[in-house]
Amino acid sequence: STYPESSSSMQGACSCRGAGQMHARLPVHMGVVPRPSGWGMVNSLTSRRCITARAQAAPKKPPIQQMLVYVPPHPLVKHWLAIMRNAASPSPMFRAACAELGRVLIYEAVREFLPTVDDVLDTPVGPSDVTFVDPTRPIKVVPILRAGLVLLEQAQQVLPFHEVYHVGYVRDEETLLARPYLNKLPARFSEDDRILITDPMLATGGTMCQVVDDIVARGAKPDNIRIVSVVVAPPAMVKLAERYKGIKVYTACIDAEVNEKGYIVPGLGDAGDRAYGNSK
Repeated sequence: STYPESSSSMQGACSCRGAGQMHARLPVHMGVVPRPSGWGMVNSLTSRRCITARAQAAPKKPPIQQMLVYVPPHPLVKHWLAIMRNAASPSPMFRAACAELGRVLIYEAVREFLPTVDDVLDTPVGPSDVTFVDPTRPIKVVPILRAGLVLLEQAQQVLPFHEVYHVGYVRDEETLLARPYLNKLPARFSEDDRILITDPMLATGGTMCQVVDDIVARGAKPDNIRIVSVVVAPPAMVKLAERYKGIKVYTACIDAEVNEKGYIVPGLGDAGDRAYGNSK
């Protein structure tokens, strides 16, 4: 685990990792069983053989997949989030903070996710083993318009090779249901494609579930999908966890609730309007 603390929530549907914004915390159990005093070497060896024999005889259970939610415990994450939360932040400042948060969260999301290749090259003083990000396997990035684009404004610094496929959704303010108005996804994804979806807000989860459904229907594996969002809420987390067990979500904060208008509380307001200067 990248982060030292862990907490479980969402009725066991998903687990949250990271420090900072977690309301409930449980200690990480390392699975170390203390050895009883007076236990001799013979008993120890005999017990080890018995345990080994039982382990070999018992059928292996497949690993339990969970949707994981990562909250990086970094001061800059808290700083840029605070600027985005501030109702007094002007549109350019809000947008710049969102872009900076996007860079930090994407950096965390692609840790051990970027495909790499090893090589040997010559430095000015001798040969060296090196590792490059594989240019033949670019990350497939799917921003959800409009505001998902802002999270990508600094992404070139942490995604050396990537392809962008835009999708656009608009939400009915009365029914809170989202409908698509733009879809530039490829006809097919391969099972090996690694996909990053960006959207600043995950409130009810309706839009994100539609996007993930579409991506999986085109051949992608949920295990290879990662979501980057500034703020998320429990309804979206539960909905995603019930559908897809292998997805990972990277966020600056898990807020407590969604109000009757479908906005996260305390949240950010309308991220798209604030980023592009359309706030009323």
